[in-house]
Amino acid sequence: MKRVTFYLGLVFIFIACGDNTTEQTQEKTQEILHPSKAYGFDLNQFNAVRDTIKNGDTFGAILNNHGVSHTTIFNIATKYRDTFDVRRLVVGKPYLLLKSKDTLDKLQYFVYGKNKIQYAVVDLSDSLRVYTKSKPITYVDKQASGVIENSLYLTMEENNLSPAMTDRLANIYAWTVNFFKIQKGDRFKVVYTEKFIDDTVSAGIHRINASYFEHKGVPLYAFGYENKKLPSLDFYDEKAQNLRRAFLKAPVKFSRISSKYNLKRRIKYYGYKLRPHKGTDFSANIGSPILATADGTVTKAERKGGNGIYVKIRHNSTYETQYLHMKKYNVRVGDFVRQGDVIGWVGMTGNSGGPHVCYRFWKNGRQVDPFKQDLPASKPLANEFHEDYFSYIGSVKAQLDAIEY
Repeated sequence: MKRVTFYLGLVFIFIACGDNTTEQTQEKTQEILHPSKAYGFDLNQFNAVRDTIKNGDTFGAILNNHGVSHTTIFNIATKYRDTFDVRRLVVGKPYLLLKSKDTLDKLQYFVYGKNKIQYAVVDLSDSLRVYTKSKPITYVDKQASGVIENSLYLTMEENNLSPAMTDRLANIYAWTVNFFKIQKGDRFKVVYTEKFIDDTVSAGIHRINASYFEHKGVPLYAFGYENKKLPSLDFYDEKAQNLRRAFLKAPVKFSRISSKYNLKRRIKYYGYKLRPHKGTDFSANIGSPILATADGTVTKAERKGGNGIYVKIRHNSTYETQYLHMKKYNVRVGDFVRQGDVIGWVGMTGNSGGPHVCYRFWKNGRQVDPFKQDLPASKPLANEFHEDYFSYIGSVKAQLDAIEY
């Protein structure tokens, strides 16, 4: 009985909202669509009206203003809530009203766009029916290239490429290229697959298939390879060596090194006394995500003195890392974290002259410069996959090599 009362209340809210905003709703501009197709419907067969959810709109108000009875609205709200929860309409989302092409102008379909791909259909044409569907998705293979004049992001923009491409390449080469030291003249080529909705609307990059990045004149190939016997897609070079390393190059994406590891540092403010800097400072905006540079277990997550808010991670019996001056940490002592997990956010707590993360690196209990360590690489692709792998990358490498800048 309580459930019935609850949903009855919902219906009354829907309808009351519609009654109070009838004049406002009538004043809204409703765009009559030109003959075309949408959501699998031939709009030639209907009087079609497109609109978007606005502040104050409710499902009940919309349908009631187009002649749908209170009883029908109640049935939709109660019987089909698992398929389409009418209480969760989002402002700005599109909807489509399909009405009969006669003097009755009766509403036959209400279509609500949940996201770029999925949509809900309320079928009022015959017996009441509510269902969700997805727009058809196609995948198109593409290729691109560029020469870096300023930054990787600007180069992508100048070549009309999605900013997501920057992030994808940074992830692929995170273990082998220091993206804080990209130089003018560095260049890239990429073969990728883009996802399209209804063959026309881009839904972004589906995956990178292969790439070539030339940094300081050193060529770096990366081929995405997957196999049913492997846990997931991974990237390997032309010799089947894994591009991943045990440690990321940096704990923050797209930042810059503002202060290096320096045991001979002297600072004017302190009278040029020897004040060794046993960390590497990465300058970044407050709130930027701080990433665990390798798998490991959190041993400390606290606020203490000049370190401010910090996290320390033990990776194995040899290596530990520490991340200082956080705004806030995102882990607890004892948590096991994976490489790339967000463990906190950049701040300027403790002794900090500006927003940054001080990244400290221990090897066998001694703080060292991570950029001068011969860090271990991940295991290469197992021999049992070599024949299939080299067969696959042959044509892809030829395609990469043929791309012009």
